[in-house]
Amino acid sequence: MSNNASAILLDDVKKLPGLPGVYRFFDEAGQILYVGKAKDLKKRVNSYFQRNLSSPRIERMVSKIHTLQTTVTRTETEALLLENNLIKELSPPFNILFRDDKSYPYVMISGHDYPRLAYYRGRVEKRHQYYGPFPNAWAVRNSIQILQKVFQIRTCEDTVFKNRTRPCLLNQIYRCSGPCVGLISEKDYADDVNKAIRFLEGDHASVMADLEKAMLIHSERMEFEQAAAMRDRIADLSNILQQQSMDTVADGEGDVDILAIAMKGGLACVNLAMVRGGRHLGDKAYFPKMGRFKEDVMPDADEVMQAFIAQHYLSDDAESLRLIPKVMVIQDFKDTPENEELQMLLNEKASVGKAKKVQILRQPQGQRKHWLMMAQGNAEIALTKRLSESGGQEARTRSLIETLGLDIENAEDLRIECFDISHTSGEATQASCVVYQKHDMQTAEYRRFNINDIIPGDDYAAMRQVLHRRYANFQELPPEKQPHIVLVDGGRGQVEMAKQVFDELGMDLSLIVGIAKGEGRKVGLETLIFADQREPLVLGLESPALLLTAQIRDEAHRFAITGMRAKRQKARNVSRLEEIEGIGAKRRQKLLVRFGGLRGVIGATVEELQQVEGISKALAEQIYKQLH
Repeated sequence: MSNNASAILLDDVKKLPGLPGVYRFFDEAGQILYVGKAKDLKKRVNSYFQRNLSSPRIERMVSKIHTLQTTVTRTETEALLLENNLIKELSPPFNILFRDDKSYPYVMISGHDYPRLAYYRGRVEKRHQYYGPFPNAWAVRNSIQILQKVFQIRTCEDTVFKNRTRPCLLNQIYRCSGPCVGLISEKDYADDVNKAIRFLEGDHASVMADLEKAMLIHSERMEFEQAAAMRDRIADLSNILQQQSMDTVADGEGDVDILAIAMKGGLACVNLAMVRGGRHLGDKAYFPKMGRFKEDVMPDADEVMQAFIAQHYLSDDAESLRLIPKVMVIQDFKDTPENEELQMLLNEKASVGKAKKVQILRQPQGQRKHWLMMAQGNAEIALTKRLSESGGQEARTRSLIETLGLDIENAEDLRIECFDISHTSGEATQASCVVYQKHDMQTAEYRRFNINDIIPGDDYAAMRQVLHRRYANFQELPPEKQPHIVLVDGGRGQVEMAKQVFDELGMDLSLIVGIAKGEGRKVGLETLIFADQREPLVLGLESPALLLTAQIRDEAHRFAITGMRAKRQKARNVSRLEEIEGIGAKRRQKLLVRFGGLRGVIGATVEELQQVEGISKALAEQIYKQLH
């Protein structure tokens, strides 16, 4: 930075207000470097330009700062929310960014007279109750199996429940008490549901005591069959708790999140273990996007943990609010002003949703200490696995660069865009484009293209259309978004079509690489075909470069197939409604909007269908009959 630019920057810092807000640093080219929040903008930003900086990483960043921008907010909380949003939107290279993956599954107990037990993921409704979140689908389904076995709560869809005339198989194997055919009263069923809820909340001892009391009452009344049923439930519950083992079941623990961190080889891993209702449900590893920093410029563990807590629990969305537990056990959570501020914000957000405070434990004892040790071990294992995988992937990237003779200094910069066409006998043709960069698939940059106005089944015309649409404005793309390789799934015909498109757009033909399948479509027999007169290249199964191109090709194929199937199913679903006499475009649209798609229409009762404008009782009965 020139002396003049440095003077202007320092002058801008002096003019900053002593108010809460967000600041953004930019380099000389105008590229974002860092986004931060501050309780006092003037003090915080000025601290970056003092002699003694906190780390080599910060020194490196400050040396690149050319300009800054600030946004004043009313409160620290607003500053935090704005900071999170900007980090996710701009992906600054000196920030620590965790993938926004908070679509956790829950156990749902519906708000019906005879509540239903279900796996749920998505937006919540006030009329139902939700328990969780759970780290994965397996944990939810395992919990549902336990609740079915011990408390015999129904899991059937409402349409099935309302139309049963005799007990189903689940009742016969003692997994449902048969409320659909009146085998249990509403009061007794509600009592079972209440016990299930208390179990989910961790009140195991009380639930066991209630079951034992009910068994004794039935026994005293000489209702031996009912007493035996209670005895079996008690045995099932005891077995389940013993199977979980004393290491993982802690009566009365409630909801606890355990956070551990491991850092090595320029990477970091935050491991989140979830305890719900006293049951350890497993854990999930998170890897922040923060570049492959050298060891001397890595952020410290406290900084990574702060970023995770802020982005995971304090984002401006409803899911974050539901994620906050009563207790958090956090590895090496230091007693610093930044961490005190985080705890204050967690309490502030938690009080909005559940009127509670979050207890943060730095040095847990007993069961919680054991959980933290488990989480630390799992963080190390997950990080070692990721380092091994990323090392192998980096070797594949470098091999491909060398094999194709590309002039790329930093292997992370290699950008590959791969295209594939998918359809079923010409129906629902879609093209996919997947992107590989930074030694990984960049799923956020994947694109699907609906292909229209071509002869059904003409893959060449489809490839021509998608390449035109993708690269029509190629010259306007920033350098980091321009591919070094355009990988085409196909042989000489597909490569020739790509060559024609690139000629028309004035693009470099050396970008085009076709990957032709070998005999039997086996990996290792593929041939790389070029559009710039280079000889075809057969690499062989042992080539890391071929394994990378095959991996990207297969991902493009998978992405195209899933898109094509969804498009085809949507078209066929709509056609099912079109086949019903009396259902025109307007009524069809109203039905789909009212019930959120064909699946919702199929699940609706005759009475619910009648509530849609323009649907009479006779028409509702006709719709129900034709869809079932």
